[in-house]
Amino acid sequence: MASKVVQFGPLTIPLSQVFLLSKHTYGLVNLKPIRPGHVLVVSRRKVARFNDLTLEEVTDLFTNGQRISKAVEKLFNADGLTLCVQDGDVAGQTVKHVHLHVIPRNTGDFANNDDIYSVLEGTGNVPQQTHVDNDQRVARTATDMAAEAKMLRRQVGGWDDAVGQYM
Repeated sequence: MASKVVQFGPLTIPLSQVFLLSKHTYGLVNLKPIRPGHVLVVSRRKVARFNDLTLEEVTDLFTNGQRISKAVEKLFNADGLTLCVQDGDVAGQTVKHVHLHVIPRNTGDFANNDDIYSVLEGTGNVPQQTHVDNDQRVARTATDMAAEAKMLRRQVGGWDDAVGQYM
């Protein structure tokens, strides 16, 4: 029987919040997005550091990152995207499980474009127009996250049936 959850570091995530599943990665909606449409592409194998991934895992992570970024840019009417991996404590990684952030961007969403990185680290202020406050960011409801995952699943293509059971 297939598992109905995935592990993201120490966190247990219901599949209702997952919108893509491939051999080595899964796409996950974000509990506290910096911008609407901010999602994660996560390695299925739980490793903390990017260099611990195999070449096949890196390829799958970035191939699906591109696949997901195309859908996110379209669905959230973005002018561009910020794609990043925070690798290690000094890089601001808070969940010790390799993941790629896909963040839709619009002209003027941050007064200083690089401020997004301090927000990712949890030290910067999120601009008002993003509708998310860094220190007081309220977690979205499971219902809201499931609805977004369903929308993304339709756009991205959902599960890779050749993978079979998740766990």
